[in-house]
Amino acid sequence: MAQVTQVSTPSADQPGSVGSAGRSRTRGPIEGPGPTGPIERLMSTVIRKLAWSRLSDPKVAIAVSGVGLLLGMLVGATAPNVETLPIRLPLSYLLPSLGGHGIVGDVVATALLYTGDILACLGLAGMLWAHSQGWRPDPRRLLLVSAGIVAVMVSFTPVGSSDTASYAAYGRIASQGGNPYIISPHAWGDVAYTHVIGSAWKNTPSVYGPVATMIQSFAAWIGGPHVAITIWILMILNGAVFIGVGVLLLKTSDDPVRATLFWVANPVLIQQLVSGGHLDTFVAATAICAIQVARRVSGRWGDVLVGVLIGLACGIKITALLVALGLAWPLLRRHEWMRTTRIAVVALVTVALEYSFYGFDSLKPLLSASKLVALPSPWRLLQMVAEALGAHLSTTATVISFLWPIALIGVAWLIYRRISSDQPREVVAPFALTFAWILVAPWVFPWYTAMAWVTLTQVPRNRMTRWLAIVTVLLALWRSGGGQGTPVWLR
Repeated sequence: MAQVTQVSTPSADQPGSVGSAGRSRTRGPIEGPGPTGPIERLMSTVIRKLAWSRLSDPKVAIAVSGVGLLLGMLVGATAPNVETLPIRLPLSYLLPSLGGHGIVGDVVATALLYTGDILACLGLAGMLWAHSQGWRPDPRRLLLVSAGIVAVMVSFTPVGSSDTASYAAYGRIASQGGNPYIISPHAWGDVAYTHVIGSAWKNTPSVYGPVATMIQSFAAWIGGPHVAITIWILMILNGAVFIGVGVLLLKTSDDPVRATLFWVANPVLIQQLVSGGHLDTFVAATAICAIQVARRVSGRWGDVLVGVLIGLACGIKITALLVALGLAWPLLRRHEWMRTTRIAVVALVTVALEYSFYGFDSLKPLLSASKLVALPSPWRLLQMVAEALGAHLSTTATVISFLWPIALIGVAWLIYRRISSDQPREVVAPFALTFAWILVAPWVFPWYTAMAWVTLTQVPRNRMTRWLAIVTVLLALWRSGGGQGTPVWLR
């Protein structure tokens, strides 16, 4: 998959001498300072043993990643089934559907998807361990191979989520002159589109920003009454943006190999973002553009461009506000009041212009969604205890909606402090906030980690990498709702 270069000098990520196999003879592939707690010590022991196993051989790691991705594509190729939308995109006609085989078909589809998720995670870990031991693949070759995989994957039926069906329905409403923020897909009444939406979302208006609606409307304008075509266009656009981010990281990152491994060659992200067709790819794209401009372009026009990019990101999903806060934090600490004000004003004006097309009604679904709580979030356990004690559900949800942002700030601060102070704060702060959000938000999915991964590509090697990888794959295993509805444990 990629050329292997053996080096005789220390790895860029880990100090220490390197032997003939390119492996450090000192501390090995353990990121950052020594473990500080029992969980860290246990994880470090397990990782050290695995890191010196055959899994850290680049060829083995790449093979494991490839098998994981292949299993995920087989799920899409055998659509419709319990883990896909009830439609077929072009390449899903190559194999017979698993949907008509009852419980056996359901078990096979779920086993393929979950096994693929685990193998993708192991493959990613193996590639990162190999990199820490001196493996320096050609990032351009990695990019080309990943681009080929993505080009094929976008023509399979989306796997593991019904979100693309919701995107298509909102786009259909907007393209026909409706307002997806005040009317649900079911109320709009386009049966072809409503049929493919997960049961939990048929009556839910759009919680995405106006820029997302524009993208969805464009796809629906092309697809017209054919929902499969609309979803296919959304998949193609998403895949193109995913590869585009990979090109940007290759051109602008201090360590293009690490950045490529974390994003475009990351099998876990390929499965979650590309195979699932999620808009979080677009959010991550605008977020990393804002970060790179903030780091490299100075002056007023640079600040204006950063503000516009932040505004566009928030116009896709409001969670991009975390990146905005992360960029503002180092500016405020350096007392750069004028720059902070300029960026904030431009971002607010951009967001206001975007939302002016739909008015304040477009914020109502978002406010309602902000009170959703589900496992594996610990807030759901708190909610269940409160319910058992007789507290009203809406009251508990309101309390949680006030508490979790406070927890987010606290966790982000701990993450921020764990990363060396000599690293650029313009990337450390956005990463700390986006990763903390994944850990403490009441409602989170594996594809939400896109912003954390894309910001981590710019942060030099640290212990948070292992935690983000583990959290991402655990969410992938827990939160797979397929195309047929919401798993019981999410309700």
